[in-house]
Amino acid sequence: MKKDIHPKYHKDAKVICVCGNTFTTGSTLAEIKTELCSACHPFYTGKQKLVDTARRVEKFQAKVEAQKEVSKTRKGKTVKRAAKAKKVKKTKIEEKSVVKKADKK
Repeated sequence: MKKDIHPKYHKDAKVICVCGNTFTTGSTLAEIKTELCSACHPFYTGKQKLVDTARRVEKFQAKVEAQKEVSKTRKGKTVKRAAKAKKVKKTKIEEKSVVKKADKK
């Protein structure tokens, strides 16, 4: 192994947050400055607010409602398949009757 290629590890590195909170941890840096920590982050403090500036939630709910309205008038696969099978059966019967008429002549 090569010597002196790894950075120095500080067991008691000091972390300083903008809010004033400080704590120690292990790091390759002696001092770390951060903007957010567990003491001031909205998720951990319970002050998190969901801001919907682009109306994404309302747009999604509107799409879901529109889809439900369309699905009320839409036919299902089984209904479509039954109608198609009925149509095919009807055309086969008509073809047989045309062949029988041609045979009689």
